[in-house]
Amino acid sequence: MDELGPLAVKTYPGAEWKLGPNRATFEPDYGRRGKLWVHGAFEPATGRGALVYTGARDSVSHIQLLEWIMIQFPAERWLIIEDNLSAHTSRETQLALLAHPEIQVQFLPKYACWLNLIEPWWKQIRSLALKGRRFDTLEELTCALEAALIYWNQHRHPYCWKKKPQEQSQIFLGGSRPELTHKTDVI
Repeated sequence: MDELGPLAVKTYPGAEWKLGPNRATFEPDYGRRGKLWVHGAFEPATGRGALVYTGARDSVSHIQLLEWIMIQFPAERWLIIEDNLSAHTSRETQLALLAHPEIQVQFLPKYACWLNLIEPWWKQIRSLALKGRRFDTLEELTCALEAALIYWNQHRHPYCWKKKPQEQSQIFLGGSRPELTHKTDVI
């Protein structure tokens, strides 16, 4: 689970940038026509996603997302992985979680955003919904995000790490960690 935003109602440039007389241009757009926060959940095992749109990034919005997850991803128990945003650890959120003992929350270590599997998914959703488009209303922005989510869920696939744990330790720790040699060492 994570939040994206705030997303402004404005022009989002495309990916292509050309030099020379035929280069891509667009008028500056400061996007003062509204904004919204997108709260999302991503299930790496299936690749399925869910979104909730709100005007703020607060505990109430986070609780809405938790309730939406219980509807969208029916199960007996849920393991929710999230970062340490204050809305995730607030008193209101903790009280809401007490009402749902079937939800277990696991917090990521601070300053370890690359471990959050929803981050690469946000990149895909932003690309599908926003890239090269201009929005004049919040409704247009919300419809584009919904269309991107529908497209993603129709073409979803499980998320797999590109590197094995042995390779990641060498990259992230600069080779200071000994290699894992037995499969029993990998947790």
